[in-house]
Order: sequence, then C-alpha cells, then structure tokens
Amino acid sequence: MYWLNEFLTELSGLLWGWPMIILLLGTHLFLTIRLRFPQRYIFKAIRLSVKKDPDATGDVSQFGSLATALAATIGTGNIVGVATAIALGGPGAVLWCWLTGVFGISTKYAEGLLAIKYRVKTPKGKMLGGPMYALERGLGWKWLAVLFALFTAIASFGIGNTVQANAIATVAHESYGISPYITGVFVCLMTGAVILGGVKSIARVCGMLVPVMAFLYILGCVYILFVNAEYLWPALQLICRAAFSPEAAGGGFIGSTVMMAARFGIARGLFSNESGMGSAPIVAAAAQTRNPVRQALVSSSGTFWDTVVICALTGLVIVSSVIAYPDISFANGATLTKAAFSKIPVVGTPLLTFGLLTFAFSTILGWCYYGERAVEYLKGRRWVIAFRVLYMLAVFAGSIMNLAVVWNLADCMNALMAIPNLVSLLCLNGILVHETRKYLWRHRLDEEM
Repeated sequence: MYWLNEFLTELSGLLWGWPMIILLLGTHLFLTIRLRFPQRYIFKAIRLSVKKDPDATGDVSQFGSLATALAATIGTGNIVGVATAIALGGPGAVLWCWLTGVFGISTKYAEGLLAIKYRVKTPKGKMLGGPMYALERGLGWKWLAVLFALFTAIASFGIGNTVQANAIATVAHESYGISPYITGVFVCLMTGAVILGGVKSIARVCGMLVPVMAFLYILGCVYILFVNAEYLWPALQLICRAAFSPEAAGGGFIGSTVMMAARFGIARGLFSNESGMGSAPIVAAAAQTRNPVRQALVSSSGTFWDTVVICALTGLVIVSSVIAYPDISFANGATLTKAAFSKIPVVGTPLLTFGLLTFAFSTILGWCYYGERAVEYLKGRRWVIAFRVLYMLAVFAGSIMNLAVVWNLADCMNALMAIPNLVSLLCLNGILVHETRKYLWRHRLDEEM
C-alpha cells in the first residue's frame, strides 16, 4: 500500500500539474470567447433554473437536475479546499479561484448543451447522456467514451463516496465524540434510503437539501463578514494585491509567489466547480427542457453558485478572520478553516460543522447518480442495483478507513475524466456555436428541439 500510495501521489501530481491547469483554464477562455461570453446571461440562467417546464421531454425538472449537480459539486472543497488554496498559495489564491469560476461558467454551459444534444431515450422512456454519449454519437469515438465512463465509475467511489463519508465521520467524532462505526452505519442507511429510489428520488432530496444548506451557509458567512466588517475592505485589498504581487502578504499570512497563488487558486477552483470534468452533464441530460441551450444556461448557473458565490464567501471569511486574528495556524486547510470559523462566537463552529456534514452527504448522493449512469453505459441496466449496493457498502468503509490511497486515486480519476471530456468540448465547438446561435443569439429559447 505504501508503494501504491507513492505511485498515485506522483501520478496525481503529474496529472494535476501545469499542463492540466493550462488545458482546463485554456478551454474556459476559448469557450468564453467562442460563445461570446455566455456569462452575461447568468441572471437569465438563474430565472430559467427555477421555471417548471413539465411539457418538455426529460426525467426530472431543470431545477432538479441543477440541484443534483450542485449536490455533487458543493462539497468539502468549497470549505476546506478554499482554505487549502489560501494556506499553500496565500490570500491571492482566492481571486484566482474566483476568476476560474467566472470563466468556468462557459465550459459548464457547453457541457450542458452537448448533454441534451446527444442524449438518448431508452425503451422505457428514460433519458441518458453525458460526455460518453457526446464522444460516441458526436465524434464516433466509442473507445474514448468507454474510458470516460470507466474513469467516472471508479471516481464515484473516491471523491464522491468514501472521502465524503470519511469527512462526515471525522467531523462527527471530533465535534460530538460519535464513533465512526455508528456514523458509517447511519450514513450508509440514509444513502440507501435515497439512492434506491433512482434519479427522481435523488433529485427530490437534493432539491430540498441543496437550497437549505446553501442558504444557511451563505447566511452564516454573511454574518461572519458582518462581525469582521472592519477587516473586510483590507481583506479584499490584500486578496487583489497578493494575486499579482510576489511580495509577502503579511498580516499573519505566509508569503507566496504569484505563480503559487495562481496555481493553487486555479487548481482548487477547478476541483470545486468541476467545470470541464464532465460529471455535471450526466445529470443535465435527464432534465425536462425544450432545447439544448435552455439546459446549458441552467447548468452554467451551477458554477456561479458553487464558485463565484460560495467559494468567494468562504475565502473572504478566512482572509478577514486571519487579518483579525493573526495567531491562526496554517498547518493545513482543515486546521485553517476550523481556526478561522472558531474565532466567531456562538455560530462559527456549528456553522462549519453543519456545512461540512450537509455538503459531504449531498456530494455522496450526486455522485451516486454519475456512477450509476457510467455503469449503465458500460454494462447495461441490470448492473445498476449491484452498483447501488456496493456504493452503500463503500460509504460505511469510507467512514472507518484511512483514505490516503483513495484520495490520490480519486484525484487521478478526476483528471482522467477531464481529458476526454475536454476533447469533446473542443472538437464539437462548431456544434456549440450552431446551437447557441439558433436558440440564444436569435432569441428562440422557447422553441422546441
């Protein structure tokens, strides 16, 4: 296991190095320009996301598909991941993380569009889609589609399952002294109660859970920023200055170069919102929508909420807290987050605990659907029940085991998912422009496909 962990650590570092970051960020920028800045339609996208379109073809509502995608993306990365970026890259990493989210909106838009464009209907009337179908039906590259589905199925047991269950068990044990075994059984049963009902059950629970957890977390962050009001403007100035200045940040922060701030900010931003990874379009394909562009807009709003709003608020909370309390430790991201939130009386620690627990559980639900669809693409519908049972058992295992190897394996699988997905986005950019011109630029969003 030691040598395996060392190998996976090296492989993860290679896969998530500068070439991958440049490829992902480059795709964000290319699609932003090619699609004429779809970010400017973000408020239209938000309005569409809460509109019901019951006469359209699909398995779940547009809001249900968005909530499920957000459930998978809004996870521990939004809290601990941002803190890790700050700990390793300095406060300037917050700005780079935020900019990654802004430009990532265009990539999430493109993913959602292709998901609807190339989705298929099963004999039972269910909608299936995602990058594997875009690769097979749009480009004719079945072999690459199979690889994407394989990487997705494996990744669902990593970042989507065991590491999230471990985070829940760790928080429950450290905060309330609950045994990881008890937590593992409870979370396993809760997961089973939801996922055995299929996509409609997952979407229904996520549709209730995601707005509540996000609203309370945002409200808590706003309260903390109100408490830290006198440090808010200095925090904003420091974030912007440190993003482009090689000088030490000061104010309790560890010094960082511009390259370090950019690297860790961009990497954590990409990891948080999953734009370009190819996971979110799997559930976008199940949405009830009239045409590909409507769902593309709805999908793009997910990155806005995940990174542009939640990650930015988390970053401001941490930076302003460190300025206010320079004694905060920089041992690691989790320590930094806990120390920053614990400085706020009464609400700080409960808010962090609630955020970690609900965000992690929602990620388990969202990634279960991704894994299901990947397994169904590879082996057929008959294997889905077996996958669900195995997924539940993995939740329990993740609660009680050391996950160093799993973390590294998950990082590798996520990177390997992104490569074929980005290939499909870049090679099918002509289709993206054609559909966007037809429905969005010509103001025909209400037309049927």
